[in-house]
Amino acid sequence: MLAPPSASLRSVRHLRVPGPRKEHVADGGARHSHAYWARLLPLLAALACVTRLPSFRWPLWNPDEGYLAVQAQMLAHGGALYETVVDRKPPLVPWLYAGAFAVFGDGTLLPLKVLAVAAQLLTAALLVSLARRRWGDGAGRTAGVLYLLISIGLNPEDTQAAAFEVFMLPCTAAAMWCADRRRWGAAGTAVACAFLAKQTGGAVLLPVGWLLWRAGTHRRDTVRLAAGLGVPVLAAALLTTPTGFVFWTVTGSGAYASFTGSELHVLGRGLVNAAVLAAACAGIVAPVVRVLRIARTGAPELWLWLASSVAAVLLGFHFFGHYYLQLMPPLALLGTAALQILPRERTARAIVVSGCACAVFLGWGMLAPRPELAHATRLAESVRDRTAPDDRVLFWGIHPEAYWLADRAPASRYLTAGLLTNYSGGRNGPQVGEKYAVDGAWPVFREELRSHPPAVVVDDSRGKPFAPDRVPALRRMLAVGYEPVLRTGGAVVYVRVTEEAGR
Repeated sequence: MLAPPSASLRSVRHLRVPGPRKEHVADGGARHSHAYWARLLPLLAALACVTRLPSFRWPLWNPDEGYLAVQAQMLAHGGALYETVVDRKPPLVPWLYAGAFAVFGDGTLLPLKVLAVAAQLLTAALLVSLARRRWGDGAGRTAGVLYLLISIGLNPEDTQAAAFEVFMLPCTAAAMWCADRRRWGAAGTAVACAFLAKQTGGAVLLPVGWLLWRAGTHRRDTVRLAAGLGVPVLAAALLTTPTGFVFWTVTGSGAYASFTGSELHVLGRGLVNAAVLAAACAGIVAPVVRVLRIARTGAPELWLWLASSVAAVLLGFHFFGHYYLQLMPPLALLGTAALQILPRERTARAIVVSGCACAVFLGWGMLAPRPELAHATRLAESVRDRTAPDDRVLFWGIHPEAYWLADRAPASRYLTAGLLTNYSGGRNGPQVGEKYAVDGAWPVFREELRSHPPAVVVDDSRGKPFAPDRVPALRRMLAVGYEPVLRTGGAVVYVRVTEEAGR
């Protein structure tokens, strides 16, 4: 089960872990490989299911899931991505949600949660294959188990959600797997899929490019990689709208990506999440650090994979916990690499330490309360009681899941106040307001509310910097056409004053 060491500590001071080798198929060839996977896959599948058990406890885990669910509903009712349905994300995961809703209905995220388990299992299996190709059967098992154990090593809101990063990770692992086997067209397609799941997934192109260069760059191989990358991205742009695709995925996030104004706030968040991840990865960080003192560990592409993932986490300067998920596949492989030149008991210790950390995060996910979800549910019930099924509503806040919970259509394509004030970047005050909104958003927003006034407006700002008293346009709209009818949990529910009532 565990990978045997290849040398003692005294003999590895000038050694490196071996690089890629031919697929391990000796002594039985394909039959041996089938037996290997037949024994290992059930273990990995069980571990993937156990580690994701908390995801099934709640209807949803974070606003990203809520945003995706509402987008999928809007697409099902004739919305157009990057026109009447907008977000700063590529289209792959919204399409995935829309497809699941079309097949299973939009009343539950259960199918997406199952798909998230499958995504984690696929990522683990690809890491197994990468490690096995380099260091043998035992290393493959170690890599797969280590990855699944550390895969939930952050706040459960970040690891248990069926959101962008979870569906991006198998694409990044597939890109490395294909490049490792010199399948350059497929590698480019995998990089494209990673980018189309979330922009930062494209960072895996750096280690893939390194592998291409190391293999002896041929023009034909470069063309294959470029075509594999470019064709899916171009197709996605054409299936949506090219200008909207470029704006919402690349050029339209200048204020969001700015570091100015909330330096201490976001740096504090980044350090906390880094510390939590380090605790979750204690079982593999220690071997890597130890081996770095005595040997050159792992292949350069693995370090490049980690470095490019770190750069992706830093990009945008927000350091949300789910950004750190991108670090986990290369960390699992580097930990496996380090363990190959340490005594056998160090591998067992790494598995045990990682398992204990996993148990802590699993307990956190199962037992932690979800006050924000309870608050959003109460607001949704209040809105549902005061509206008809075909009424449009506006939740002025950062919890778009309330639309899905209320089963009411949003009055605007902008599903959070963040897109209209820049608060969605995690800002704590500076650079929040109308002038920091997405370019051109406020004229569109005002026209949407004029053409189809919402029956109910919920001010869920709760004293945050995007409160109506700091947003003049919204404050005027509420003062003229709405009256407050309910206060709950710091939120205020407004209903529209009809002309008849006014007279």
